[in-house]
Amino acid sequence: MIRLNHLYKTYLKTWPALKNVNLNIGKGEFVFLIGPSGAGKTTFLKILYLEEVPTRGDFYLFDDEVKNYSHKKRALLRQKMGVVFQDFKLMFYKTAYENLELAANVVGFSPKKAHKRTLEVLNQVRLSHKINTPIYQLSGGEQQRIAIARALVTHPDLILADEPTGNLDPEISNSIIKVLEKLNANGTTVIMATHDYKLVNQFSYRKLKINKGRIYE
Repeated sequence: MIRLNHLYKTYLKTWPALKNVNLNIGKGEFVFLIGPSGAGKTTFLKILYLEEVPTRGDFYLFDDEVKNYSHKKRALLRQKMGVVFQDFKLMFYKTAYENLELAANVVGFSPKKAHKRTLEVLNQVRLSHKINTPIYQLSGGEQQRIAIARALVTHPDLILADEPTGNLDPEISNSIIKVLEKLNANGTTVIMATHDYKLVNQFSYRKLKINKGRIYE
């Protein structure tokens, strides 16, 4: 599903955020990307969801070379991904329900399907009781869970999660991992970036380590 060959990402021509990344991630894998803050985790995920462009190297996504993608194809492929952003990127004056419903509408769900799926994922992240609450009235941990729910609502083929359990207590963190595990068991590829080594060590999934822009197993 994902292949990177000798990939580099350099900012301001001098700061190498990613260095000579050679990596294959197959369809249906669950992968932890672990490393300290500033190691390059977010940049790596931005490359994968097409927000950033590699400085050089080869990048294949969904088994096709990204540099051949048109603007339209990039937009269509983003609809096959669910992204949990570190800064959430929620609409603060919309309700939890409205944030999820909009994500479902963007990919063409019917109103009935969007409604049903929104209720399902709110239940999965234990926030059904906050359905009509504006985002700005939710705690940081609740906002994190709404961001996760939004990533799940469209039944994506690929989930990219940037520190999805960063503001959550251990019990909720484990429940979120269980949601991701269930999706993965149904064929969804999951890549989760985190610096929570204690959490990661509870699972036997593939682990990629990143440090100073270099990724290794």
